Amino acid sequence: MAELIGTANAYFEVLFPNHPRQRVPINDLPFFIGRGHENGNHLALDDMRISRKCAAVFSGASGLLIEDRGQRDGIFVNGQPIKARSLADGDRIRLGTDDGCQLVFHLPSEEITQDEAETKLRSILGSLGNDSTEELNGLRVLLEATSLMHSQLPLEAVLATMLDHAIVITHADRGMLLEPDSSGVLQVKVARGRNGQSLEPAAMNPSRSVLGSAIETESAVVNEDLNLADINLQSAQSVVLQLLRSSVVIPLYGSPRGHADPAKETVKRQLLGAVYLDSKRTATFSALDRKILDALGAQAGSILENSRLIERERERQRLEQELNIAREIQQALVPQGLLDYPHFSITEFHRPCYEVGGDYFDVFPMPDGRIGLLIADVAGKGLGAALLTTMLQGALSGMTLGVEPVRVFTHLNQFLCERAAVGRYATMFFGLVGPDGVLEYVRAGHPSPLLLRQGEVSELYTTGSFPVGLVDQATFTSSRIQLEPGDTLLLFTDGVTEAEDRDRNLFQDGRLMEAFCQHQNESLKAVQDGILSTIEKFTQGAEQSDDVTLLLVRYRGAAEVDSKIS
Repeated sequence: MAELIGTANAYFEVLFPNHPRQRVPINDLPFFIGRGHENGNHLALDDMRISRKCAAVFSGASGLLIEDRGQRDGIFVNGQPIKARSLADGDRIRLGTDDGCQLVFHLPSEEITQDEAETKLRSILGSLGNDSTEELNGLRVLLEATSLMHSQLPLEAVLATMLDHAIVITHADRGMLLEPDSSGVLQVKVARGRNGQSLEPAAMNPSRSVLGSAIETESAVVNEDLNLADINLQSAQSVVLQLLRSSVVIPLYGSPRGHADPAKETVKRQLLGAVYLDSKRTATFSALDRKILDALGAQAGSILENSRLIERERERQRLEQELNIAREIQQALVPQGLLDYPHFSITEFHRPCYEVGGDYFDVFPMPDGRIGLLIADVAGKGLGAALLTTMLQGALSGMTLGVEPVRVFTHLNQFLCERAAVGRYATMFFGLVGPDGVLEYVRAGHPSPLLLRQGEVSELYTTGSFPVGLVDQATFTSSRIQLEPGDTLLLFTDGVTEAEDRDRNLFQDGRLMEAFCQHQNESLKAVQDGILSTIEKFTQGAEQSDDVTLLLVRYRGAAEVDSKIS
């Protein structure tokens, strides 16, 4: 085998039932496969049957190889179980024992000899008479251009050389590669002269009428003598001013999108750009010239499409890296291991549904000996919600200095409402509970915590309130309740009650209350695990669209603590 082809040329085709096929380039080695981007996977598969650390692709002596990193039920290549194996083009990789997810490995064709390439190109172009010298010269030019597809040259250099070859074939004075801008207008990206010199793209003025004709017909347009062309083309300003006599335009298209409609003759194609060549001399193009130009256009289109795929993949990886950094910062702000308080047992669970989330919770001691309990949920998901949770954490930290919670909530509400451009609001619950069991709390649109007392589950409140940042004139008040020894509080976000099964049915309050009550006589950690197990059984691995956060607090009672001390 030739030298290992660059990883940008190898890719996986991801096959999921009821999902569109996905093409994922292998741009980095080692290349990790598994569940969730947060686990460092380049190919992240959102399926509970896939292990977090599933497989990895490495560079080996004979090419790329795949290795099992701990996939549940193993990995199979072409139906055979493997621990590590070299990959060949077309290998089918099954993750686990069922057919839930399969990957098809693809490599570009290996380099071929000059004779083999010439034979292959002849078959593509067809037999074109007995002028073997002309034919072979054309084939040579096309072969040189084709070899660029597997080169490691920068994209700009590859495209410039492709234009040089096109100029040689057409005997044009100049050649240009145009790509559409954000508004879809074709702009010159690369320009070359007939002697191989680079031209300034901004100084080029290609004939827009010739370009428009090629785009309209979705086919190459060859004008050997513009004096004999359509009257509208003759009178085009750029043609007249530049004294142009011949031109060639080859529109470049990507692979068809979607499936062909039997009722329609065409499939929508994405315009990637156009190759444009013109001259101040008339030109004569043979049938061979035209076929070689078509082949060059196909090569240029393929290069552009591959480069765009790679560019999008690199951008995705850059954004993923930034999200991972944001996630690490956000996770660092969430309490890492709760302190042990004499009068309380506390446990928590926090799982963002994306790399970063909009849920936030905290537990912290107050100067007067009480502890603060906070849970919040920012409207929306992703990076915007995560930024607001970070801001909330900084603002709410003021309560550790003894600032009244009602004043903090009022200030936060006014701050967010005055900055309407933020476009975010948050539901919050904040409680202060002391050794005597008195719980003072402030609420802002958040679901009521549940209280488990002597086998009965109830809500702390049933009336509504406004979130912070939604209504500028909203007011907030504090309420009190006396906890009894053995009482357990469950604080949660709506990602718990709105968890969905595969039929999009919601978990809802009733199931949460039932699961909470079932484990009342067990440890606090067992209560939490029981609730999470009930949610998992209900959702059956269905993809969720909201963060899940639980905070459980059990009041031991002052007398119980005092008796243990004495």
